[in-house]
Amino acid sequence: MKTVCKINKCAGCMACVDICPRGAIKIKDKLSAYNAIIQEDKCVGCNACHRVCQSNNPIEKVAPIKWYQGWVKDIDLRKKCSSGGYATAISKAFIDAGGVVCSCVFKGGQFVFEFVENKEEVKKFVGSKYVKSNPVGVYKATKARLQKGEKILFIGLPCQVSAMRKFVGKKFEENLYTADLICHGTPSPKLLESFLMQYGYTLSELENIQFRVKAKFMVYGNGKGIITNGVSDEYSIAFLNSLTYTENCYSCPYARKERASDLTLGDSWGSKLAIEERKKGISLALSQTEKGNMLLRIADIHLETVDIEEAIKSNHQLEFPSVMPNSREDFFKGL
Repeated sequence: MKTVCKINKCAGCMACVDICPRGAIKIKDKLSAYNAIIQEDKCVGCNACHRVCQSNNPIEKVAPIKWYQGWVKDIDLRKKCSSGGYATAISKAFIDAGGVVCSCVFKGGQFVFEFVENKEEVKKFVGSKYVKSNPVGVYKATKARLQKGEKILFIGLPCQVSAMRKFVGKKFEENLYTADLICHGTPSPKLLESFLMQYGYTLSELENIQFRVKAKFMVYGNGKGIITNGVSDEYSIAFLNSLTYTENCYSCPYARKERASDLTLGDSWGSKLAIEERKKGISLALSQTEKGNMLLRIADIHLETVDIEEAIKSNHQLEFPSVMPNSREDFFKGL
């Protein structure tokens, strides 16, 4: 089996799928790991997949120049967001400034990427998604829009942001703005499907899905808990205990304070702000570039200073990857 990167180290960014001129790359999902497989009968040896692979060719990461915490000023909007609503507020402001936003949506039973040019449609992006998404097609489409002179804000996981920057290249990066999300790790969507089937659901039958409401972690389908409301389910418990991520996540090169994006967004866990504000949700923002600073300036958000050491301590993904539990191998064998 010939793979684009090392066995079981594929992040599933799928940039190699997008760049292959012969359609010779397939992503093999074996639940515990992803692998980008090269179909040698179709391969012409152009090496494009190896060059665009952010696992083979890591992108430069830089330390944040500014750290903030806070929330969107729109009270109703803040209520609807998983955290403090920074990503939503920034997306709306970017569209108001004449740009286009691209991020992950749940559509037709899949977690895919869409472009939004109307700020009312930004609501499609709202909510944490604790599962791997499918970015196939988004890299080509983003580069094509950048070539036309459009300004694009791409919001995704750190590996997806890195892949996007490599795919677009320096020539067209001027109008590309990137925001990555602080990531624990991500499970295969097949594992989510397996969980849902235990309760008589399938992803294709759900109109919407949520994994979290503020600090309450559980899977919601069509507006209600997959199991009893208010009770954490097996999928959420396994996720929060780092049991179900694909193998590459446990050696993630982006789990550090140096980032590959213009702006990093997450939850301000461990915040010392008033408990009333913590209950409503507080976002954390790390700006690495002037583009990142601009995204924060144009958004209608409340900014507070943040204790950097406390932020890192409460978000270990800013220091080291999630640790693989000893029981993980037995879990996948049993599954």
